[in-house]
Amino acid sequence: MTGDSILLLPVLLPLFAGIGIWFLKEEKQRNFIVFITIAVELALIFYVSAKGGTLTVWHVTSRLSFAYHIDGIAKYFAVIIGLIWLLAAIFSMEYMKHEHKPRRFFMFYVMSLSALISLCFSANMMTMYFSYELMTLLTFPLVIHTQEPQAVRAGMKYLGYSIFGAGLGLLGFFFLNTYCVTTEFAPGGTLNMALTEGNEPLLLFVFFFMAVGFGCKAGMFPLHAWLPTAHPVAPSPASAVLSGIITKGGVICIIRVTFYLFGADFIRGSWAQTALLVLSLSTIFMGSMLAYKEKLLKKRLAYSTVSQVSYVLFGLLLLHPVGFAGALLQVAFHAAAKNILFLSAGAIIYKKGCTLVTELRGIGKEMPVVMWCFTIASLSLIGIPPAGGFVSKWVLAQGALSSQFGVLAVVGISILMLSALLTAGYLLAIVTDAFFPGNSYDYAAMEKREPNYFMTVPLTILAVAVVFFGVFPKYLGNFIDTISGVIF
Repeated sequence: MTGDSILLLPVLLPLFAGIGIWFLKEEKQRNFIVFITIAVELALIFYVSAKGGTLTVWHVTSRLSFAYHIDGIAKYFAVIIGLIWLLAAIFSMEYMKHEHKPRRFFMFYVMSLSALISLCFSANMMTMYFSYELMTLLTFPLVIHTQEPQAVRAGMKYLGYSIFGAGLGLLGFFFLNTYCVTTEFAPGGTLNMALTEGNEPLLLFVFFFMAVGFGCKAGMFPLHAWLPTAHPVAPSPASAVLSGIITKGGVICIIRVTFYLFGADFIRGSWAQTALLVLSLSTIFMGSMLAYKEKLLKKRLAYSTVSQVSYVLFGLLLLHPVGFAGALLQVAFHAAAKNILFLSAGAIIYKKGCTLVTELRGIGKEMPVVMWCFTIASLSLIGIPPAGGFVSKWVLAQGALSSQFGVLAVVGISILMLSALLTAGYLLAIVTDAFFPGNSYDYAAMEKREPNYFMTVPLTILAVAVVFFGVFPKYLGNFIDTISGVIF
C-alpha cells in the first residue's frame, strides 16, 4: 500500500460498521450507531476532501491497480452523497418502525455508502468498475427488502439490467486497457493517439456502448425499465436514495469515461455524441410523458427520475463548459428534490397508507409541513425560481445554445421546456389537490397527521437547501467552475 492511507477510512468505515449493525437488536442503540457512523463518515469525507491525496491499495498487474484519488469530481459527489445519506438515515429511523427486519435494512443501507464513496474516490477504471458492481450488489437487498413476490421480481430486474449495463462498461474497459496510455483518470483523457489513429470508428462504438451501459444506472433509454419497477416496491427511504443518489453512480462513470479516459476532444462532433444526445433527449420526453399518465405516486416519481437524470446526461454530452456546469448543478438539485419527494411519499404512506395520487386530496391540510416541502421540491423539478432547479435548467439551456449544435440545440431546448410543462402537470396537480381539495372534501373529518421530527426535520433541511442554493447558486457554481476549468 502506497500513498495517503487515510483515504481508505471513508471506504471501509461504513462497510464494517454496517456488518456490526446486524448484531444490534435494540432499536435505540442501532439508530444511534447508524447516526454516528454516517456522521463520522461525513466528517471524514470533508477532511479528506480538504486534504486531498492519492492511495494505491494493490497493484494487480503493472497496468492495473486498486487506487483512490481526491479531485474535484470526487469531492463534489462525495459531499452530496454523504449529506443526503445522513438525512435519509434519520428519516428511516422513524419510517422503518412499520417495516419488518429493520436491522437488515440498516446494515445494507450503511454498507452501500461504502461502495458509493469508493466509486467517488476511484482513481482508475478498475477501481471504478469494482465499486460500481459492489454498489449494485449492496443496494439489491434494499430493493427486495419486503421479500414480496413483486419486490423480488423488481429486484431481479434491477440486478439484471445493472449487470448487463456494467458488462458493456467492462467490455469497453478491455479496449481502453489497450488503447489508453493508462487507465488512471486524467483530465482530457488518456488515449494513446499513435494507437488510436485509424481505429477511431471502433473506439467511438466502444464509447457509445460504455455510455449506454453506465447510463443504465442513470435511467437512460433503452436500459431505464428497472427504475419504475424497483422504486415503488422498495421502502420509501431506499426509493429516495435509489432515485436521488444511486442514479448518480451512473453519472459519475459517464463523466470519468467521457472526460478522463476518452477525452472530450476525441468525442466532440462525432456520431456517438449526436446519438447519445438524441437518446438523452428521448429519455427526458418519454419519462415526463409516462410520469404524467401514472396514477401510483411512487411510480410517478420514478418515471420523473428517468426524465430528470437525463437532463444531467444531456448537459454532459454537450461537451461544453456551460453544459457541464448545468449538468453538475442538476446533479445536486435533483438529488435533493427527489429525496424530498420520495421521503414525503414515505411520510404519507407511514401516516395514512395512501399510495395513489387520487388519494392525496386534502393531504396538505393534514400534513402541511410534509406537503410544503413536497411543493418546494416540485417547483425545483419544474424549474421555477427561486428553487434551485431553475438555475440548473437555465444553465443547461445556455449550454445547448453555446455548444453550436444548431437544430439539435433548438430541439433540445424545446424538449426541456416541454418536459417542464409535463412536470408541472404531474406534480402541481398533486399540490393543488393537497392544499385546495374543494367542496367535496370533508373538513369536519380532517385529522392532523404530521409525522414527528425524525421525518420533518430532514425534509425541511433539504427544502431549505433547495431554495438557498437556488437564491445563491454561486456557492456551487464557483466550485463547479473550478472542476470545469481543469477538464476543459
